[in-house]
Order: sequence, then C-alpha cells, then structure tokens
Amino acid sequence: MFPFRITSRIWGRLAACEIPTSMRNFVYGIYVKFFNVNLSDAAVTDLKYYKSLSAFFTRPLKEGARYISPSICVSPCDGVVLNCGPADTDKIEQVKGVTYSLEEFLGENKWSKNTDTNYYTSLLTDKRNILHQCIIYLAPGDYHRFHSPCNWTSKFRRHFSGKLLSVNPWMARLIPGLFTMNERAVYVGEWKHGFFSMTAVGATNVGSIEIYSDPHLRTNTKGKRNRVDELNVEVSYNKGELFGQFNMGSTIILLFEAPRDFKFEFKSGDRVLVGQALTMAAAQQSR
Repeated sequence: MFPFRITSRIWGRLAACEIPTSMRNFVYGIYVKFFNVNLSDAAVTDLKYYKSLSAFFTRPLKEGARYISPSICVSPCDGVVLNCGPADTDKIEQVKGVTYSLEEFLGENKWSKNTDTNYYTSLLTDKRNILHQCIIYLAPGDYHRFHSPCNWTSKFRRHFSGKLLSVNPWMARLIPGLFTMNERAVYVGEWKHGFFSMTAVGATNVGSIEIYSDPHLRTNTKGKRNRVDELNVEVSYNKGELFGQFNMGSTIILLFEAPRDFKFEFKSGDRVLVGQALTMAAAQQSR
C-alpha cells in the first residue's frame, strides 16, 4: 500500500538537485563511508566534481578498472550473486526455496518463431539445451552502470511498469515472485547458444533505469502499475560494452539458453565485478 513509485520519483528529483561545491565533500563523504564505496575505481575521485547525488551514483569507472575475461560470458555488473544455475522448469528460484514464474517475468513470447504450446520449450532453439539464470544484486555503494555480458543481439524489449519494492536479498527471501512484481525492462534476443535475455529490475528509489541504446524507454512515470510497453529493437552488443545504468542499487537478471553442462564460475553469495568470467573453462568449450 505504500506509494513507493511516488517516493521514488521524489527521491529522483532530490538526487538530481545540484549540491553546492562547498558541501560536496561532506555529503558524498558520508555516503562513501556509510555504503563502503570504492572511490579508487572511479574515473574521477575528486568528490567536488560531481554536481549531484545522481551524478555520483552513476559515476563511470576509470580506464582499466575492470578486466574483461575471455570467457564466453561475463558478469554484467558489480554486485552480489543472489542465485545462479540451471533454470530447467517454469518456476525459477530467485533465492533458495523462493521462486518466481518464468512466463510472468518475461511475458508473452512474441519474439520467437517456435510455436510450442509449452512456454518453457517455446523459448529454446535447440531442445538439447536448457535455460540458465544469474541474478546479481547491486547495492547502493556499488558501481551503478551495467554492461553486456556477451556478444549477442537484442530483438525485442518489454517494459513492465510494475511496483518498486526493495530488492534487498532479505526481501527476495521474503516475497515469492518479487521480480515479477517490480518494474523491469526486459531485453530478449539471441547469442551463441540460442535464446538470451537481460533484464534490469527497478527497486525502491531506483525508478530510473536508463538503457543507452533505447532512448524511448521511460521508467517510473505516472500511470497504472500494470502498463506494458513493447518495442522491436535490433541492436547487437559486444561483450563488456556499456548497456545502461541505475540510480542507486538494483538487480540484473540474465536468463539464457545453453547446453546442460554449462557451469557457473561462482555461487550464490559471491561478490562479482564487471567482466568477471561467468563460466568455467569446460563450459566455454561446449559445442
């Protein structure tokens, strides 16, 4: 019942307000200490450079701050892994023991020529494959931009206006289907092994999701929460390429098709950085 969308819009306006230069070291300094921000990675470490909290949240990294692994697929962002592994049923774990619906999360399959009546199998291009997922939570102190995790082509975008509930790990454990409720921008396409999707999930005070290649996307706007906006988009991305940004922290969810022997390099609870290998060496050699 709490008006999270309204408070998030108010917070967004406040965060965009210019802070007097004389107060920037003090204001940002408190934020840095409270959220344990690693300023050494920032392209600009002088706090007086950032005119607003919003500009500070979305600060770019300095050249060479992240190494992009030669792995076929890498982490799209800095954050903590909530869950990763095979997603071989319509009910997928957002955290251990708590699930969300694949079809409710992605919405109607309008992008595939596969006419299979089973939603799960309609996503696959090769029936020998299964879906895999990786959920990464970005905390308020993390680097807030996110990158393409692999070489792939996006063909369809679906924006769910949704709610703006917190996506903290403890909330993910508390609320089944959390990611199907929140505002999110779902990008669907193909990669080496077939179906690939990358979703930016909004959260409390993170009503603004910006995708650099999609200027038509408008998030946390006034109107009904159940609005769905769709767009055909043909954009190819290279691994490590900048994809978009959040204000404050939020969540990136990867859902993709790959062979059954695809293995993740890390596990739930691990901290990851942009460019870190998602897959183990054996998985890179599959097919």
